[in-house]
Amino acid sequence: MLDQKTIDIVKSTAPVLAEHGEAITTRFYEMMFENHPELLNVFNHANQKQGKQPRALANTVYAAAQYIDNLEVILPVVKQIAHKHRSLQIKADQYPIVGKYLLLGIKDVLGEAATDEIIEAWGKAYGVIANVFIQVEQEMYEETAAKTGGWNGFRNFTVEKKVPESDVITSFYLKAKDGEPIADFLPGQYISVRLRISGEKYTHVRQYSLSDAPGKGYYRISVKKETSDEVTDGVASNYLHDHVNEGDTIEVTAPAGDFYLNTESTEPVVLISGGVGLTPMISMLNTVTEKQPERKVTFIHAAINSRTHAMHEHVKGIADKKENVNYYVCYEKPLDSDRSEKRFDKEGYVDLEWLQSVVENNKGDFYFCGPVPFMRAVKKALADWGVPEEKSHFEFFGPADQLD
Repeated sequence: MLDQKTIDIVKSTAPVLAEHGEAITTRFYEMMFENHPELLNVFNHANQKQGKQPRALANTVYAAAQYIDNLEVILPVVKQIAHKHRSLQIKADQYPIVGKYLLLGIKDVLGEAATDEIIEAWGKAYGVIANVFIQVEQEMYEETAAKTGGWNGFRNFTVEKKVPESDVITSFYLKAKDGEPIADFLPGQYISVRLRISGEKYTHVRQYSLSDAPGKGYYRISVKKETSDEVTDGVASNYLHDHVNEGDTIEVTAPAGDFYLNTESTEPVVLISGGVGLTPMISMLNTVTEKQPERKVTFIHAAINSRTHAMHEHVKGIADKKENVNYYVCYEKPLDSDRSEKRFDKEGYVDLEWLQSVVENNKGDFYFCGPVPFMRAVKKALADWGVPEEKSHFEFFGPADQLD
């Protein structure tokens, strides 16, 4: 437990650290990787370059500081991050390294303003926060290993099938190389894939949503190939598309994630996706239609046009067969053929007015995933419509960002 003086110092200095948060965490990562380059085998290099990882860490540190005397408030955030850490195989002995360089980052950026008393207080606070993460993650490791077909660490999987879904998205069907059972998962969860790429000094680990219902005997991921003109470097996705073929082996961790379909609910479910954000939604759709065939589902997908739109025929096939499944498509820049073939329902972007025209009411469970600007717009639209916050669920690909 922290003494009151330490709590007071941390809470009083938290706004200063929030103000300089990104500068501190950016410097922290620079110093940590300089002294522990082996950690580059774990962290997403693209997220570092774009500032996503420093920003996410800064937000987490500030939230923890605000509630340092009542950390139960941030347990949902801790669990969300812990799922990612467990999937990435972050271990307890890495936390002291992080703590050391986080404190050095604070001292480096704030200079004389970071007195010995302040650094000592933040050191104690970090120890408490780290112990919460370590405890939650340890429970997750134990739970994962104890599952039927579960495991810890990376396990070899064989690419059984490689299927193009659109001009930019390809699905990989993965089966355990040892032939043993694989862990079940919740629709919406993800796995981590570790790639050893020729010419790259460090391994690349990426998390990909599972894009089919559980219980199939395989995992399926559907990966968008990132091109050089986009914000991410695309090293992993390009490697998967261009160099990983049927019969090849890749390393995978057991499924994780706190974004998943509530199959205990029988309320109508609305699935809203943008671009490759449809991957967890397909898993949810397939699960609902198999396990809850009477549950009402509205599936809404936004894409640039039919060339980038994956799994259209699959979703359309379900909607055509099932009266309780409705399917709507929004294209930002439809092709002439999209118009002539009437492949979409709205041109432009998903907005509240259109949502209200295709979704019966604001009752039920809403799930959405896609690029951050897309999610920001959907989150605001649902809030403006009066959808309760606890009924509005979303997933970030990569470090959590701000949607408000």
